Amino acid sequence: MNQFTSVNDVQDINQLIKDALALKESPYAHQYLGKNKTLGLVFLNPSLRTRLSTQKAALNLGMNVMVMNMDKEGWALETQDGVVMNGTTVEHIREAAAVMGQYCDILGLRSFPKLVNRDEDYNEDFFNKFIKYCNVPVVSLESAARHPLQSLADLITIRETWKGAAKPKVVLAWAPHIKALPQAVPNSFAEWMSKAQSLGMLDFTISQPKGYELSEEFTPGAHITHDLDEALTGADYIYVKNWSSYKEYGKVLTYPEGWMLNNEKLKITNDAKVMHCLPVRRDLELSSEILDGPNSLVIHEAGNRLWAAQAVLKQMLEQL
Repeated sequence: MNQFTSVNDVQDINQLIKDALALKESPYAHQYLGKNKTLGLVFLNPSLRTRLSTQKAALNLGMNVMVMNMDKEGWALETQDGVVMNGTTVEHIREAAAVMGQYCDILGLRSFPKLVNRDEDYNEDFFNKFIKYCNVPVVSLESAARHPLQSLADLITIRETWKGAAKPKVVLAWAPHIKALPQAVPNSFAEWMSKAQSLGMLDFTISQPKGYELSEEFTPGAHITHDLDEALTGADYIYVKNWSSYKEYGKVLTYPEGWMLNNEKLKITNDAKVMHCLPVRRDLELSSEILDGPNSLVIHEAGNRLWAAQAVLKQMLEQL
C-alpha cells in the first residue's frame, strides 16, 4: 500500500480488518518493521483521536514520530503553479512536501475543506499535490472529502461486535448541528459501507432530510430514504453524524423536527448499537441518554482508531 486516501487503496478489506484485530491482540509483535523509520504527521487543522491514535500506532510498530502543526508552526503554503509569490504565502508546496519527504519514510496529512467552492474542495488539489511532491507513502488523516482511517475503524468495530447470524443492518443517520460541517466523514463511511455491502458483509441504509443527499459517487448500492423511522426499523447499527448540504454546498438547510436520536427512537431498532466519530455535541447531535447508556459504542469505536491506523502503517512498512 503506497497511499491510503480511500477504500479504493485497499486490496483486501477483510484482510485489513483481520490485521487490525490481530494487532489489537498483539500490539508490539511487529516493532521490527518500524525500527529506524520515521512517521511525519502534518496537521493543517485540529485533531484529537486522529493525532493520538496514529502516533501511538507508529510507536507500537517501533517507528519514530514527528508532528508538524502547519496551521500554527509552519509557513503559509502556496499551492498554485505559475504565480509570483508576492502575497501572504511564503513557501510553495513543491518544496515543503519534498523536504518533508526527505525527513520521513511515511507522511500523514490532515486538511479540512473551506466549504465555499465544492469543485475546489472535492478536487483534493492540496492532497494530490502533497502526494505528488513528497515522494513517500501518504496516509490521509482526513481530507476535504474523505476520512478513511475513521471509516476503517468503524468497519472494524462492526465486525468485532456483531454476533448475529444474518448480515447486520447498518444505518447512517443525519443529525442536527449549529454550524456547517464537512461531508468527509459521512462520505467516507458511505463509501466503505457500500463497498462492504457489495462484498456481502452488511446491508446499508442512509437517512437524511431532503437537501442533504451526499454525492452519488460515495453511495453506490445504498438504500437512501428521507424517513428516519423507516431507516431505523430493524437497524443493528446506527452511525449518527451531521453534515452540511452537498447540493447547496456548505449550507445548513431547514429540516423537520425529530432528527436527534434518543432512547425512544431505539425502540423500533433491533436494540441497535450507536456510533459517532466524535467530537459530539450532547443533546444536539445525539442524546446524553444514549451516549451514557448501554447502546453506545463511541468509546469502543474511538479505541479502534488505534488499530485501524496500525494496520495501515504495518502494510505500508512491509512494502518499504
